[in-house]
Amino acid sequence: MMEEFCAPRRLLLGPGPSTVHPRVLQAMSTSLIGHLDPSFLNVMNDVQARLRHLFATVNRFTIAVSGTGSAGMEAAVVNIVEPGDAVIVGVNGVFGTRLAAIVERCGGKAIRIEVPWGQIIEPTMIEERLRRSGPVKAVALVHAETSTGAWQPIEPMSAVCRAHDALLIVDAVTSLGGLPVEVDQWGIDVCYSATQKCLSCPPGLAPLTLNERALSVVQRRRVPCQSWYFDISLIADYWTEHNRAYHHTAPISMLYALREALRIIAEEGLPARFARHHLNSRALMAGLTALGLDPLPPVDSRLPTLLCVTVPASIDEGAVRAQLLERFGIEIGGGLGQLKGKVWRIGLMGESSTEANVLTLLNALEEIGIQSGWVSTPGMALQAAAYAYSVGR
Repeated sequence: MMEEFCAPRRLLLGPGPSTVHPRVLQAMSTSLIGHLDPSFLNVMNDVQARLRHLFATVNRFTIAVSGTGSAGMEAAVVNIVEPGDAVIVGVNGVFGTRLAAIVERCGGKAIRIEVPWGQIIEPTMIEERLRRSGPVKAVALVHAETSTGAWQPIEPMSAVCRAHDALLIVDAVTSLGGLPVEVDQWGIDVCYSATQKCLSCPPGLAPLTLNERALSVVQRRRVPCQSWYFDISLIADYWTEHNRAYHHTAPISMLYALREALRIIAEEGLPARFARHHLNSRALMAGLTALGLDPLPPVDSRLPTLLCVTVPASIDEGAVRAQLLERFGIEIGGGLGQLKGKVWRIGLMGESSTEANVLTLLNALEEIGIQSGWVSTPGMALQAAAYAYSVGR
């Protein structure tokens, strides 16, 4: 039997989870009260109000689904899609692929628009497919593709979807809290995220918002939602401010944590938070480029919250990641799917996005590179990052 578990010290710079602020961890140790206790219901109300601010929406249905980001994805899809419904899905990485799979598990028809991984879906592609596909229930896109580091423009898609009476479903798992997500202004009908990325909260909740247009689709379903747990028509009664009805036992400690994480975000302010993510991303990319690591997505569609860089065949990418973890306590991610063994995915999300972390990672990579022979000039990565900081402030 294991003795008491003591987690090793890690610098979390992978695709998630991100570093959690001590205040958030402390909030999780708050004494439990009942999930229908009036005091806890006030916590839920506050979480809803703060999530609306973060999503930039007035949607009354804005909640935190019990489960990780994939639970948010599933809740978004299973409530909208019924058997026989056609849904256009942008597939440019792992999570677009997952969206399509969930559509098909609902009995829907997933119409995939596929582009090379690392690229984005153009509005003209969506419009052309809508014109020739007959009635389409929804268009589903990943705003920040975690497997490739691609940053998908969303706002141009709204008018296209509205013109064809299709809902717009957006995955904001790796963007909410690190990049602007303007649900109302962009015309997004359904949007979901996760707590463990840019919100710097432990995994376990999935922020979700639906506008009235999407809710009316849910209310007009021909058959009940295939998932009882994620059935919005049932969950809504628990999250409604008045006359709440029991649905399930909410993860009380996680909601304490999310509320504190949202308080920290509000204290920093969204413009400052977004600027911090951009600055640290530019500095890290400058350093990685100096080491001969080229970004996968083009410059105009590159995420500042998650950098995906190609690793030359001459570098044993798995061995370098292992050394980072074992020698320096730094976690970065490898590739998924067709990018396995070919890229590194480095997260600069929430509390993990700091100048100190950027310089610490680059210093460790330089040391490993010098010892392994693929870095010839010591200090070049750090110098490039320092210059990016000096001109970026």
